[in-house]
Amino acid sequence: MGIEESAAIQRCQNGDVDAFGELYDMYVKKIYDFIYYRTGHKQTAEDLTSVTFTKAFQNIHTFKGSQGLFSSWLYRIARNTVIDNARTSKPTVDLEAAANAKARDNVAGEAEVKDRLDQVKKYLDQLSEEQREIVVMRLWDELSYAEISALTGKTEGNCKVIFSRVMQKMQKELIPYLLYLLLFLTN
Repeated sequence: MGIEESAAIQRCQNGDVDAFGELYDMYVKKIYDFIYYRTGHKQTAEDLTSVTFTKAFQNIHTFKGSQGLFSSWLYRIARNTVIDNARTSKPTVDLEAAANAKARDNVAGEAEVKDRLDQVKKYLDQLSEEQREIVVMRLWDELSYAEISALTGKTEGNCKVIFSRVMQKMQKELIPYLLYLLLFLTN
């Protein structure tokens, strides 16, 4: 945790409402991306990002730096928010994406990329939930092993081993361009 982050947390816990804006600015894109990857829907991700930060603001007084990283605490709130939303929501159709699909020029190229992405997703779906979650958090969300450890309840070493084994397996089993596509999309 950086000095700037620690100071903002302390000020916020002491009643400085504006200090939360600094924390929001530090994490809003990361939390949005984290949620968007799990929901696949822009407006749902925006709504759940807002809910996540509202919950964080309301509960900032419960955060204790001695018990873990602020980012891990925030990602845990986001993860629980996504889970709660999945339990209570009905499937939706992204009308904006459907409308934009007609306006695209390179339909064949996009279809090929979509097909490859579908293959990567199918591969990821074959992994255990634990493996998939660690790979996604590491590659897509760009979380550190410490943050992944705090979110999953596993040791950092265990998270590293799981990630390493999955990547080795992917290198052997996944067509090289698909692995490249997966890695390219996460950067």
